[in-house]
Amino acid sequence: MNEKPFQTTVGPEAYTVTARALHWIVAVLVLSQVPLGIVIANEWGGERQQQLYDLHKSFGAVLVPLIFIRVIYRLMNPPPPLPKDLSESQQFAAHATHLILYGLLIVQPMIGWIATSAYPAPMPVFGLFNMPLIWPENRELSGQLFVVHRWLGIIIAIVATMHIAAALHHHFVRKDRILMRMTVGS
Repeated sequence: MNEKPFQTTVGPEAYTVTARALHWIVAVLVLSQVPLGIVIANEWGGERQQQLYDLHKSFGAVLVPLIFIRVIYRLMNPPPPLPKDLSESQQFAAHATHLILYGLLIVQPMIGWIATSAYPAPMPVFGLFNMPLIWPENRELSGQLFVVHRWLGIIIAIVATMHIAAALHHHFVRKDRILMRMTVGS
């Protein structure tokens, strides 16, 4: 049989196991936040509306430290280089997309936290404890920040879709190893 056994090590062109784990944990949380945010923003949750708000806040609270850990890890462990046959504009687009995603993922949960604090509303984390409120009550500011939070969520969904589309393009059209180095590490 010519099957490769499960790899625990990575080649020079792959992301580390830690980088991959952080990527996929954050991706699952962020991708779950988008439809959850749409449901709660449109008040489609029915009698479960408050539970959905609390779940959204809980995922956001988990994302805050995870994003910072991910950024610090990436700064200390630079990603593997992009394929040399990518044009300068494609390399720029790839780097810009990552930078924009990181920036949005840092700013978005912080704006949600400030907006919720300014409302003020409790910030439960999976029913275990409440996050501290970090802004004094200011309902006008809260309303404005929730509008920004909504638009940033839409922008995150668009940029994440572009990121996913690019990864799938690499895998199915270019048939290079870009996607594989973030999944199996080879």
